Amino acid sequence: MLDINFIRENIEAIKEAAKNKNINLDFEHLLRLDDKRKGLQITLDDFRAKRNTHAKTTQNGKPTLDQIEIGKKLKEDIASEQKKMDVIMLEYMELMVKVPVITSSDTPVGKSELENVEVERKGEPRVFDFEPKDHIALGKDLDIIDFERGVKVAGYRGYYMKNEGASLQMAIMMYAIEKLVQKGFVLMIPPTLVKEFALFGSGYFSGKVFNENTDEIYKIANKEIEADGNENRENKFLIGTAEPSLLAYYADEVLDEKDLPIKLCGFSQCYRSEIGSYGKDTKGLYRVHEFMKVEQVCLCPADKEMANKLHQEMLGIAKEFHEAIGLPYRVLQICTGDMSAGKYKMFDMEAWIPSRNSYGETGSASNFLDWQSRRLNVRYKNKEGVKQNVYMLNNTAIASPRFIISILENFQNKDGSVTIPQVLQKYMPGNKGIIEKK
Repeated sequence: MLDINFIRENIEAIKEAAKNKNINLDFEHLLRLDDKRKGLQITLDDFRAKRNTHAKTTQNGKPTLDQIEIGKKLKEDIASEQKKMDVIMLEYMELMVKVPVITSSDTPVGKSELENVEVERKGEPRVFDFEPKDHIALGKDLDIIDFERGVKVAGYRGYYMKNEGASLQMAIMMYAIEKLVQKGFVLMIPPTLVKEFALFGSGYFSGKVFNENTDEIYKIANKEIEADGNENRENKFLIGTAEPSLLAYYADEVLDEKDLPIKLCGFSQCYRSEIGSYGKDTKGLYRVHEFMKVEQVCLCPADKEMANKLHQEMLGIAKEFHEAIGLPYRVLQICTGDMSAGKYKMFDMEAWIPSRNSYGETGSASNFLDWQSRRLNVRYKNKEGVKQNVYMLNNTAIASPRFIISILENFQNKDGSVTIPQVLQKYMPGNKGIIEKK
């Protein structure tokens, strides 16, 4: 969320950003609401000041009938103005949360994902001298993925990882975790069930509150019993990535500039309803409701140059993972029309998937500047003692499903076995180097 004064001072640039991000927003109406909000605040402050002054005059002795009437009238006036303020603020905030960040000057302008720009490609897709199988067939033949029983137990897009498939999934996770810790990232296993503010703050709601028709998030409806025995019906949600939990770790805190940048990595189970992808990729692991993932997050001072360096550093780590495992990949710079409101700059990583005869997304690296930290109220105190909002960045280190797809399909052999990439073998039970038919 942007500061309203910044919006006023940069209104034309922000209008252009909204246009480029396909965001339809009535900025004139937003500014009028802000004027009304300010006017109502002045009136409220004036009434409250009068109430405080009046209260002091009636502290000694019994108040007169006139004093009681004046106090009653002030109370009614405050309630009336506050009601007006509540109505204004509701509409004001609904608009404010949709105001976009002005993208970086080198972000491609485009209407949709079709205009994303390939900026790098590494590795050559494998040419097979036999008829290759897709990961679904490999998973069944090698008894390492069970989709049929997964659907029976979990429903649509359900699956079981088993035998070497389960070991391979954990090996991928452990490989990413070890490398990130070596690179100075603090490892966390964060909560996967979180409060509403964490998802709103990180930008995973399309508006101010959860919208079941657009937000690909699972809401938990169960009531909770607190330690004191009281019922708690506060909304809770399952995260789709560790990013919201990691970013909310410092919510409502003031950090010290000397402690920045802060680098975190989180391992978590992830849950996505995929309501916007009905009918797409209905078979296999490419688009599932539940998976494992290792996420990177960085918090840094309000310095675009430093943020850009961290962005490239995290993206570079994702490239290293693809290269070390041996997966051909490409990097896309995301255009304005394929970016959400809060993103300043964004890249996607894609690995080669033989059965699709194309690249498939394996992760995203995004720089939000202070858009998320304003929502989460994460600040730092600089050397002059001035408090500012931190910049926040995130990147997928490794998400399990599409890495598994790409590994199985790229490393399959003519006899139906799959060779496990060298860098992952030490994480396999018995340092296993090949998955064969039972």
